[in-house]
Amino acid sequence: MLIAQQLEYPSEIREIREAVGQFIEAEVKPRHKALSHLADDASTRYDSTGRYVQPIRDAIREIRMASAKAGFYAMCAPREIGGEGLGYLAWYGVWSKVAEQTAGPYWMGDSMIAHWASGPSPVVTQLSDSCRAEILPALLSGEKTMCFGMSEPDAGSDAMMMKTRATRVDGGWRIQGSKIWTSYSPYASYCILFAVTNPELAKARKGGISCFLVPTDSPGFEVQRIIKMWGQSGGNEAVLLFNDVFVPEQNLVGELDKGFSVAMLGVNLGRVYNSARAIATASKALREAFEYTRQRQTFGRPLSEYQGLTFPLTESVMDIQCAHLFALHTCHLLDQGHRLNSQLAIMKHQATRSAYVALDRTMQTFGAIGMTNEMHYSEMFLRLRMVNIADGSNEILKRTVSKSILSGEFEI
Repeated sequence: MLIAQQLEYPSEIREIREAVGQFIEAEVKPRHKALSHLADDASTRYDSTGRYVQPIRDAIREIRMASAKAGFYAMCAPREIGGEGLGYLAWYGVWSKVAEQTAGPYWMGDSMIAHWASGPSPVVTQLSDSCRAEILPALLSGEKTMCFGMSEPDAGSDAMMMKTRATRVDGGWRIQGSKIWTSYSPYASYCILFAVTNPELAKARKGGISCFLVPTDSPGFEVQRIIKMWGQSGGNEAVLLFNDVFVPEQNLVGELDKGFSVAMLGVNLGRVYNSARAIATASKALREAFEYTRQRQTFGRPLSEYQGLTFPLTESVMDIQCAHLFALHTCHLLDQGHRLNSQLAIMKHQATRSAYVALDRTMQTFGAIGMTNEMHYSEMFLRLRMVNIADGSNEILKRTVSKSILSGEFEI
């Protein structure tokens, strides 16, 4: 582990990280190794619909449920919904540990901690009492999962452009529209869906968008297609159709016409989560790259003597160290109750961008072998490329910081 990552965690978080590491060794890696003939090859990982094959889906569910039983799965979910209520620093520290031990070869380990969009999280606190009673037990146990339906073909970063409509009817709402890039939706039992409920407010960009809990077995709900990415035969994202889907009144999540406040409860967690995974993944890769330069000989000298290789790696170490320390600082302040939209944007931008560059340099150091399946860098590389977009693209993050500077909210 890089030096800075051994600092700054209080003793209770260090103990949790150690326990998480032991869980990974006992519960995650054995399952993954038993399914390596399926999980390690994209040609065997997915079925004809683009979903994970059933043995992998079963193993992921088993990991979730074992983690819930061990007390890890909902550790950062609020106490009011049955979680442990740990804060942002714990969230960052635990996700760092998960990525440190699973990035690449043991990717199913990502399922052991509830993601804000798929499991128990602050988003769930906005559900009505009746909805909580219906879905929380299975969410907390890891038996069932959710997905988060906001993006549309013409409404990505600018979510106010969405066209999905929810129309009030007797006893509830009728929903018509579609969503795209909905992560985890091919496997989810519920969808947290965003739809326009007041077109005039939405057009004026003053609200008008609400949030609903939609069971995925509702009549009219359809996973139209799974989006295949990176040349593979399946994926986790899908296009969803809502054809006159009815949801009862109690399935409104949060306040009417104020759905984005619900979304931000999750997005901030997502930015911390993506930063943690990116930094830990890059740190792991850089350690391996430096070790390789010590061992590999060329033209009678170890690669470590060639500054053309070691200096770029060293620059990435510097960038990752700075990103990590800024992340720790930000999480400390978040746990103290500070509102830090700009700092979260800086945190995610620096972490994900620096990590992506670090992994590219690692693969360059290894040469052709760095691109082989057995090294697992390609799996890491694709995931790091994705997190430069997820939960706010780098361009959106820069826009957030720029606006804060110009408004005087964020001081340089």
